[in-house]
Amino acid sequence: MQKPNAGCIKLLTGLGVEGDAHMGKTVKHRSRVARDPSQPNLRQVHLIHAELLDELEDKGFSVVPGRMGENITTRGIDLLALAAGTKLRLGTSAIVEVTGLRNPCVQLDGIEPGLMNAVLDRDAQGNLIRKAGIMGIVIAAGEVRPGDEIRMEPPPGEPVPLKPV
Repeated sequence: MQKPNAGCIKLLTGLGVEGDAHMGKTVKHRSRVARDPSQPNLRQVHLIHAELLDELEDKGFSVVPGRMGENITTRGIDLLALAAGTKLRLGTSAIVEVTGLRNPCVQLDGIEPGLMNAVLDRDAQGNLIRKAGIMGIVIAAGEVRPGDEIRMEPPPGEPVPLKPV
């Protein structure tokens, strides 16, 4: 699951991150392939906010960027509050369209026991909050490097909250 930190990743239109296990037009995640291997891959790029890693550290976990399988770690962007369809312009040319929330799985407990529950929470009404980042698809290719600017472009119309994909 761990992704090494890199000086540059290449995003490929309609496919995802070059060389990534989840790269492709159709689903690559084992449970989704078992249900229907022809489903479109809405999980080509995984982004996590560094603030989650800070929160996990405060809870006693030692999780560094890339450890939970994310391709891109951000800081200062409330990823979980973005609307579905938001376009993220990364670097000079890459564009990722946000498709939904990462649905954390029990594999996180293989990193550190209790990690899966640590990335889940409940709001005041008791609704489940998934904090393990967001997923997106690549709609314009490009290279992304640490420190690149991320510009957000909300979708037209009424914002649609993110759901697990």
